[in-house]
Amino acid sequence: MENFVVSARKYRPSTFDMVVGQSSITTTLKNAIKNNQIAQAFLFCGPRGVGKTTCARILAKTINCTNLSPEVEPCNECEACLSFNVSASFNIHELDAASNNKVEDIRALVDQVRIPPQGVRYKVYIIDEVHMLSQAAFNAFLKTLEEPPSYAKFILATTEKHKILPTIISRCQVFDFKRIKVEDIAKQLLYVAKNESIDAEIDALHIIAQKADGSMRDALSIFDQIVSFSGNKITYQTVINNLNILDFDYYFKITDFILDGNVSGSLLLFNDIIENGFDGQYFLSGLAQHYRNLLIAQDPDTAKILETGESLKNKYIEQSSRCNSSFLLKSLEIFSSSDINYKESNNKRLLVELALTRTCAIMKKDDDLTGIVQQSDKDVSETTLPKTQIPVTDTPIKQKKTANVETLKTTEPKTKKNIINPENKSSLVSKMPVTVSIKDEFDKKTSFEDNMQQAQENLLEENFTKEDLQKIWNEYKIQFKETDLNLYTTLNSRNPELKDDFVIEFIVDNTIQQKTLNNILNQMHTFLSEKLKNYKIKLEIKVTESNTTVKPFTPDEKYKNFVEKNPSLEKLRDQLDLNLDI
Repeated sequence: MENFVVSARKYRPSTFDMVVGQSSITTTLKNAIKNNQIAQAFLFCGPRGVGKTTCARILAKTINCTNLSPEVEPCNECEACLSFNVSASFNIHELDAASNNKVEDIRALVDQVRIPPQGVRYKVYIIDEVHMLSQAAFNAFLKTLEEPPSYAKFILATTEKHKILPTIISRCQVFDFKRIKVEDIAKQLLYVAKNESIDAEIDALHIIAQKADGSMRDALSIFDQIVSFSGNKITYQTVINNLNILDFDYYFKITDFILDGNVSGSLLLFNDIIENGFDGQYFLSGLAQHYRNLLIAQDPDTAKILETGESLKNKYIEQSSRCNSSFLLKSLEIFSSSDINYKESNNKRLLVELALTRTCAIMKKDDDLTGIVQQSDKDVSETTLPKTQIPVTDTPIKQKKTANVETLKTTEPKTKKNIINPENKSSLVSKMPVTVSIKDEFDKKTSFEDNMQQAQENLLEENFTKEDLQKIWNEYKIQFKETDLNLYTTLNSRNPELKDDFVIEFIVDNTIQQKTLNNILNQMHTFLSEKLKNYKIKLEIKVTESNTTVKPFTPDEKYKNFVEKNPSLEKLRDQLDLNLDI
């Protein structure tokens, strides 16, 4: 029975041209060899499986080849190449720094460097995972690395460049390997599949390439795993089943439900996903990636960067035509926020379902707003104002007090008789007409002070005494005795004070009470105005000055509190030259 060789070893590149996705680095190395400008030391950095050790071996093999091709590639025929291919070369040494990281191991390597190569030009030392060397080993290696013999070349490889001493990096030519593109990995997998007589769907190979996360070695390992599972035919469905990947069709279907505002359909589909064993956070991150792809697919120029197969790319372009950018951005914000809060949530499933519901509500809200706008335009055009009301102008009221006052000045002369109807004066504020704009129709937070500024010069004004105010105040606060005891207690704590120009001042103990009364200021003003028959009154809520000291909380506040009680404590700190650890 023939021994099986994994694809990562069987299809390991043996020349620079065979290296996948690192053309800039291989071109630089070939030119250095061609021009005889080979550095004394190289440092290959990058993630796993991108070709660092492979390029180091090819470089070591090429610089010792005695019969280079015109493309600066090893001939694989000379004695140096043949001995390297069977791992029998005495001039190329590979050292695993993970298991040989002591200073004694580096000293032994330095002793070997003194021996010149046999039958070739260079003696090459490849040190893999060089970041695993100890501090003492790095220091023992410095001098040799800086001034090696002319025949000695060092190639260092690492996945963690930040762990290497700057003094080591400064003595090397540094090459940063990048993650291999999904498209490049898929092409290489297709080449391997053809060589192995395996029928593979291109979408299936793209899924393997995405799962590999830029590593060619990981992609080939996954490829071998899929072949063991499915035989000589690799399909999209077998790949997602074997790798436990959520099918893209789920994302397309749930997006269709969201675009239709179908909350129940999206929740039922999410329930199927959970029952199939997929984690909610995995679903959230995948859905966010799906919406990112939809956003990219909306522009033909950016659609080219989608790392998917051609058929899947066409699906993205088709579905993205049904979405607007605003919807996609809002949805991405919801999914990203839910993904961040997922681990801290006690009810994780509810968090995902809420995200789906909110996304569906975006589409529903857009439809509802369209209907409201049309209905509000119709209502405004059909409204007939009573004679006692101020006519509506054609220009929308701006959110500024000065503009509101100017609008009212265009109305009839300001006489109390033709403005105020005594029979309807109790509902004057609520019936007072305001010019309607579309923004005002949806914004329910129009400032109460702006409304009163508009009608201030046209409202009823009757004098009242402090006793009248107290009587009406008692009527107002008693209504909260049964419904809101806290509010009743606040209102009952003090009596209002009547100031000049109908200013009514009410004093509270703290800002919390002030905020509570500010929330009902509109209601309070309407009640008092109607009962006192005076719409010129102004309400002011003020916080009483308190001598209550704030309890120190932070270490700094506690220290300052101690110093205030005992000033000699600060002198002691200065004499002992102590610092505050706060």
